[in-house]
Parts: sequence; structure tokens; C-alpha cells
Amino acid sequence: MNEMISGVGDPVATDATKGGGSDASRIAEVKAWLVTQFDAAGKDVPDFEYTPRSIAYLYNLATVSQAKTQAANIVANDFRQKAAEYRSQAARIREILENVGLAQESLPSNVVASAQVLANVANLLNIRDTELSSFLVAMGDISLRKTGVEEKRAKVHKESKTLLEYTRKAIARLTYLKRTLAQLEDDVSPCEAQMENWKTNLGVMASKERQYIQQYNNYKALLNRVGYTPEINHGVLVEMDEHRKDLEKKTKPILDTLRSYQDLPPDKALAALAIEDKKRQYAAAEKYLEDVLHSALTTSD
Repeated sequence: MNEMISGVGDPVATDATKGGGSDASRIAEVKAWLVTQFDAAGKDVPDFEYTPRSIAYLYNLATVSQAKTQAANIVANDFRQKAAEYRSQAARIREILENVGLAQESLPSNVVASAQVLANVANLLNIRDTELSSFLVAMGDISLRKTGVEEKRAKVHKESKTLLEYTRKAIARLTYLKRTLAQLEDDVSPCEAQMENWKTNLGVMASKERQYIQQYNNYKALLNRVGYTPEINHGVLVEMDEHRKDLEKKTKPILDTLRSYQDLPPDKALAALAIEDKKRQYAAAEKYLEDVLHSALTTSD
């Protein structure tokens, strides 16, 4: 049945290539074929829907089945004819043997047994006669088949050795991986403790970072309140210090003069004039100092 199904092919494609035969005739042929098949099995044909696809498939299957049945009948008839010929030939040979006194009943038991063994060996070797040449040819064929089987056996043995070696390596690898897994599982607890320690340290470092940022902001606000800017670097401070020393040199005589006011003459008018003059000089010196500082800051910008 499997051979018939495999020989059907694509029913739709096969159906498309057929030019003759209507759907009704195909349905009738399919139903008749199903009845014969199920009757041979002693069962009734089950009810099912006859669709175009199922009809095409069953029609092709029936065609293949009928062709194979016809071929089987031809082979069976040939075998029956050959069997009849063999029976008639066996009857003639038996008659000839009986005429020459070599009937099976008149032969010793050991001869009958030897003949039976010889016939069994001939049947086993699938030869039609018991001549020596036929036995030699059959034994040569068996020897060739034995050599082929031994070669296949050696090949399979070699492949089995290779697979066994792969299996041993796989088992060794699996053992190594299991050992590594056990070691990693043992290292889980220390690693978790170390991670907890790192997490604690990270929390402390984050707290310190926030503290330092707050201190930086406080220092920055304090510097902004006192007027410090990033532009006031070491070079600017040195230059301003030099200007301060220069101004001190210029204002020192004025200060000395102001300190000598306590030694002024009793004439109040002259003293007032002298004081006003020194005040103007002092104001001019302060203005000069402010101009120098402003010029130094502008140059650094």
C-alpha cells in the first residue's frame, strides 16, 4: 500500500494533465474500487464527502493500485506456471530414478539424509541445481557479501570508536563544568559579602561626595560675597602688591605731613588751608589707587 501511495505523486498535478474522463465517471470508478478493496478486507466503505481533490487523489491511487495488481497477477501466473513445470519435471525424474532402482524408498537412510542436506544447502544458497560449479559460484557470492559486511562492520566499529572518544571527552568536559559550577557556587557567599561591603563603601563615598559638593558651594558663595573672582590669580595679586607699595611710597609724605598737624601754628586760618590742601592730595592719591586697581582687573580680564 505504501508503494502504491508513493507512486501516486501529486493528485492535483496528475489530474490537471488528464484530458479524458468526466467527474461522474471518475466518481463511479473510485466508488467501485473502494468497494472491492473494503470487501476484500471484510469492511464497509465509510461515508465521506467526495470533493474534487479527494476524487483526483483516489482516482490516481486506484489507477496505480490496479496497475500494480495486474503486474502482481502476471508474476503470480508466471510462478504458478514455473511451479507446474517443476512438479512435472520432478515427477519425470522420480519415474526415471524408480526405473533405474534409485527410488527414495530403496536408498539407505544416510544417502537420503545427505541428499536432503544437499537440497537444503542449495535452497539456502538460492541455486537451482546441485552441481559443484553452482555451489562454488554461490559460495563466491557469499564470500563477496561477507567481505562487504566485514568492511561495513570495520567502518561502523571505527565510527563507534570515534563516537566513544567524543563521548569520553564530553563526559570529561561535563565533569570539569560541574566542578567549576560547584566552585563558583562556593564563591557566591564571599562575593556577596564583598559586594555588600562595596555597596556600603559606595554609599559612604556618595555621602562624602554630597558633603564635598555642599562645602564647595559654600566656599564659592563665600568667595562671591568677598568679591573674589577666578580672574584674580597670583600674577595679578603680585602686580597689585607692587602698585600698593608704590602708592605707600607716594602717600607716606602726605601721612607724615598729616601727623605733623598737631604741631600746627595757633593760626587757625593757616591751619585750615593746610588741612584742605592735604585732603585734596589724599583724595587724589586714593583716586589714583582706584584707577590702578581697576586697570589691573581690566587687563586680567
